[in-house]
Amino acid sequence: MIYFDNSATTKPYPEVLESFLKVSSDYFGNPSSLHGLGVQSEKLLSAARKQVADLLQVNSSEIYFTSGGTEGNNLAIKGAAHSRMNRGKHIITTAIEHPSVEDACQSLMHAGFEISILPVNESGQIELSDLKDALREDTVLVSIMHVNNEVGSVQPIAEVGKVLSQYPNVLFHVDNVQGAGKVPLSLREAYVDICTYSGHKIHGLKGTGFLYVREGVRIDPLFHGGNQETKIRSGTENVAGIVALSKAFRISMNNQLLYHDKLEQIKKHLYKGLMEMQGVLVNSPEEGAPHILNFSVPLLKSEVLLHALESDGIIVSTTSACSSKKRAVSKTVDAMFHDQARSESVIRISTTYGNGLDEAKQVLAAIQKIVANLEKIMRVAK
Repeated sequence: MIYFDNSATTKPYPEVLESFLKVSSDYFGNPSSLHGLGVQSEKLLSAARKQVADLLQVNSSEIYFTSGGTEGNNLAIKGAAHSRMNRGKHIITTAIEHPSVEDACQSLMHAGFEISILPVNESGQIELSDLKDALREDTVLVSIMHVNNEVGSVQPIAEVGKVLSQYPNVLFHVDNVQGAGKVPLSLREAYVDICTYSGHKIHGLKGTGFLYVREGVRIDPLFHGGNQETKIRSGTENVAGIVALSKAFRISMNNQLLYHDKLEQIKKHLYKGLMEMQGVLVNSPEEGAPHILNFSVPLLKSEVLLHALESDGIIVSTTSACSSKKRAVSKTVDAMFHDQARSESVIRISTTYGNGLDEAKQVLAAIQKIVANLEKIMRVAK
């Protein structure tokens, strides 16, 4: 099997699974308990928090563990909005955000918030001039993803942060679920106030994640109860999952340093091969993230090509995993090209550090064969 669906989820590293099992077996105490087993769990929790903070070059007190990207984005957006609603009720986001950002913003409209949505160009990027035009005196939050989950476009986060640093009333939230461990981002240098991460996108476990919240920024909690995570995220901490997450993050960040060029080489090979293929339109920008490549075959429905590839042992996806079962058009490709046929026929390839160039060659050959065969069948059917 060739697994090219790593933006949907990644296979956990063996070391991650070993850590989870070890901590679950030997350090299962509640970290809030006063007895020795609880104290041991609390120490592991603190060590994991410090490791994550050190990798991001921030303070341990700025890391809050969550259950993943969806919770992180909801906590960031709703928590920031509600904490600042006495200062204003205007939020800015983009047309290509993950549903956990888009729907969280939409839900705030019921509480009287107004949402401005920035368009993207054919490279899947916003224009800074559009952001500047959208900013108002009552703007309290800007939420922009770092790496798009469908096409891999990379937003100019540092430039956005520089603009927003001139607006002290505005908090800057970044969804970095797809960028973590693949595309560098300095939270400090980009003036990011809040940033979302997910464990299972970086070879950790599902149900784990963390939120960076810059010191001095206040967000309201979504959950109320035991006041864990400095009252921002109540609920007994998943210590084994968190320890596994910190290990996955360390390995992924190290792999980013060691194998980025290899990942880029695979993408370039796929990009060139797809660009030369008759009947195929490449949707991802050439200068985008090194691990995501999106293309369309306008004559074919996405599901047909996906299942044909699967029968050859190749696993890819259509839109994002969170939207693929809805049979909806790709909203990102639609926002970039405004072409329904192109938006209805997307395939996403997403790689990781364990993939090789030989796999990319096999996938290209399979796509070429399948597209040619299916086009013949469709011509006969007409």
